[in-house]
Amino acid sequence: MKNYDIFVIGGGINGCGIARDAAGRGYTVGLAEMNDLASGTSSWSTKLIHGGLRYLEHYEFKLVRHALMEREVLWRIAPHIIRPLRFILPHHSGLRPKWLLRLGLFLYDHIGGRKQLKATDKVDLSGPLGEPLKNEFKIGFEYSDARVDDARLVVLNARSAKDKGADIMVRTKLAAARRENGLWHLTLRDTVSGEETAATARFLVNTGGPWVDLILRGAIGRNEARHIRLVQGSHIVTKQLYAHDRAYIFQNSDGRIIFTIPYEGEFTLVGTTDQDYQGDPGAVAITDGEIDYLLASASEYFKSPVTRDDIVWTFSGVRPLFDDGASKAQEATRDYVLRVEGGNGEPGLLNCFGGKITTYRVLAEDAMKQIEEVIGKKGQPWSSTAALPGGDFPVDGVADLEAGLARNAPQLEAATIRRLVRAYGTDAASFVGADTMGKHLGHGLYAAEVDFLIEKEWAVSAEDVLWRRSKLGLRFSPEETAGLAKYMDMATAGKKAAA
Repeated sequence: MKNYDIFVIGGGINGCGIARDAAGRGYTVGLAEMNDLASGTSSWSTKLIHGGLRYLEHYEFKLVRHALMEREVLWRIAPHIIRPLRFILPHHSGLRPKWLLRLGLFLYDHIGGRKQLKATDKVDLSGPLGEPLKNEFKIGFEYSDARVDDARLVVLNARSAKDKGADIMVRTKLAAARRENGLWHLTLRDTVSGEETAATARFLVNTGGPWVDLILRGAIGRNEARHIRLVQGSHIVTKQLYAHDRAYIFQNSDGRIIFTIPYEGEFTLVGTTDQDYQGDPGAVAITDGEIDYLLASASEYFKSPVTRDDIVWTFSGVRPLFDDGASKAQEATRDYVLRVEGGNGEPGLLNCFGGKITTYRVLAEDAMKQIEEVIGKKGQPWSSTAALPGGDFPVDGVADLEAGLARNAPQLEAATIRRLVRAYGTDAASFVGADTMGKHLGHGLYAAEVDFLIEKEWAVSAEDVLWRRSKLGLRFSPEETAGLAKYMDMATAGKKAAA
């Protein structure tokens, strides 16, 4: 039976971030995720590292400041999967006045310690950047945030935690947890085989996301647990709506905003919605009303209306926001809340509610402060300067990595080289070469990359590869997907036989 200092429930961004931080300080750490890493809320975000401009209107200055400070920290430690992005905010004469937009963007530029990201500029929308928009939009503002591959951010944190000694157990569910003799006694169930194993821990961390209350009520036995408000956020991915590389942020008459973001080379990401959700978090799906809302919001600004025929994919997730009693879903706080109990002979428990992907690393540091008060301190904070796997290169070094990889594998198309560097960074060189790629499975995906994902990144199914480790699912046909699944089955079986 394995004995841990800290055991984490949930393999989303907060759970993997805490596991990484704790393992790097010298604690023995285990993590259990009942499905695949980033299979919940953490892979259904708007794919942004941002302060949250609209949260200023709800006076969430602390949240915005922390998030703005984190943008460049995360960019430095993961420059392959995080890249700066300029956003254009058109002035809509019937909504917020220009002075209010200027004030908000002035605060956005100055309260978060911006250093390398570009400052806000005024934009004449009669030029190329306004060409996709209706003629009535004459003036806008351009500001900086960053984009992120959210699911890969989760996986890289899990890999870093493993490199520091953590045990990362995917498709493993916490079946039961009980306190006994100053320890948590845990029953872990393999969700594929049904086999159960036992472990102990001095401290238990509940980062179950939308399932955090269900974990409290189920495995831990807290029947009264009612802490979170489930808010559904949905997105559509369309055919490319415009050719330039900027994102747009559009104001809506209901006070909300949506983004349109260049996505995966030849698509546009449009989102998000905010509405309360009831039911199984794993069964959430975009509604017709949400699709209509996003299409209408985008069509309010673009010359060419965005229609259902433009949609190539949709996705929807549930945000587990702390229930602060806000009357509207969009007004509920996006800040995280950490609740800790234990000590004085009782094993500790931390429950994590809410949070944004941008502030996951700060959340982990705050969690460690509270965990240390219960089980004692080991190492110092370290995660702000240590690169995530593949991110050990300068923030302006992507082009050099692409050039080097192209020299090593001249047979690969430029788009494939670009995707590999922006997914794996310096790690791409470990499996990319002129004669080492193996079978081509479609759209620049080769056997060598799939083998890497099976060996290093816990990929088991075609879905893991196509929709979380990458977004190649946007391009793969059903026949190509079946071919990938067949290859993975054979590769996994061969790995088991060799073991």
